[in-house]
Amino acid sequence: MFNIILPVIKPKVLAVKLSTTGERSVRDKHPWIFSDSVEKVNKEGEPGDIAIIFSHNKNNVMGVGLYDPKSPISIKMVHHDGGTKLDENFFNKKIKYAYTLRKSLLETNTNSYRLLFGENDGFPGFIADVYADVLVIKLYSAIWYPYLKLIVKSLIKVSKAKTVVLRLSRILQQDTNSILKDGAILFGNLTNETIVFKEHGVNFSANVIRGHKTGYFLDHRENRKRVGQMSTGKRVLDVFSYAGGFSIHALAKGAKEVTSLDISVQALQLAKDNAKLNKHSGSHKTIAGDAFNEMELLIKNNERFDVVVIDPPSFAKSQKEIVVALKKYRQLAVLGVKLTARGGLLVLASCSSRISSAAFFRSNEKVLDESNRSYTTLLKTTHDVDHPVTFNEGSYLKCGYYQF
Repeated sequence: MFNIILPVIKPKVLAVKLSTTGERSVRDKHPWIFSDSVEKVNKEGEPGDIAIIFSHNKNNVMGVGLYDPKSPISIKMVHHDGGTKLDENFFNKKIKYAYTLRKSLLETNTNSYRLLFGENDGFPGFIADVYADVLVIKLYSAIWYPYLKLIVKSLIKVSKAKTVVLRLSRILQQDTNSILKDGAILFGNLTNETIVFKEHGVNFSANVIRGHKTGYFLDHRENRKRVGQMSTGKRVLDVFSYAGGFSIHALAKGAKEVTSLDISVQALQLAKDNAKLNKHSGSHKTIAGDAFNEMELLIKNNERFDVVVIDPPSFAKSQKEIVVALKKYRQLAVLGVKLTARGGLLVLASCSSRISSAAFFRSNEKVLDESNRSYTTLLKTTHDVDHPVTFNEGSYLKCGYYQF
């Protein structure tokens, strides 16, 4: 069935006792157990070994996780509320349930979606994205190697994928002992690295072998659709455009002129290529450069846009970066206000999980209030349906729509 021999690893079963803090995390159904919460393990474990969590007082089984001794999160929980067997039936049930959460999306002329969203679907460090009939798996931890064959078989059955591509995190790519390689075709054939798919009737493409993450960013789908619908006949600026998600939706829905701004020339070429996949009459311009500098230049040249979308990469990847991140979000909001025409729409987004929604929206509104321009907050949005959130740290995306 598979094109390559997948690892054959028989995981050991470990008995684990946690600190009071660790036990509270299990009771709260949190997916992460940090190493400083692990008090006792009955034997030395390897990545992917089954960690049975026993309670201190009654010695009852509280849950089951996967042991990851090389990570500060040394146990990734896959089951709460007692014991279970990690077999084919276990994974089948979880994957079928995840698919049912996405079914409504597949009725919207969309054939691209996230089937497994890591911890939020009970698969910590495991992402599965579907682009048309190609399934792309991204692994962030070796804990999944012993179960990969079972899981891939189930994913193929549920998604009806004809091809499966494996992508590995940088850490896993550096493991010279592993037989798994980034970009490996696990199942089926791939005649072209670039896959064309639909998102609410709009065509896009993803390079599933060399593209960032799994090839594309699916999480903003609903926001892209909404911005497109609000861009008919308008002049649009898409900042941090990457492959042109917002830009292409705007063009497809009749925007008069769209400008995609990104620091990456390669990303802007993707945006141009994606624009060609769709019929449109509006013009598509691109600007390659630092977003802050290029926005300043546009302001200096008295450029104004009916719709301005600012969707930067994560500015806060650690706790110590939060203050600087909020400062950058404020700077972008100030520039966005100046670039948005009278009666225009400003869309501000953040994908920094360490920045709370409350802090992000408060920062935006402070800038807008200080601008002395009359505005209405039309909408505040979060993840699309295929990115469900089941624990606090799993929530990262927030987007505000501000109409002047």
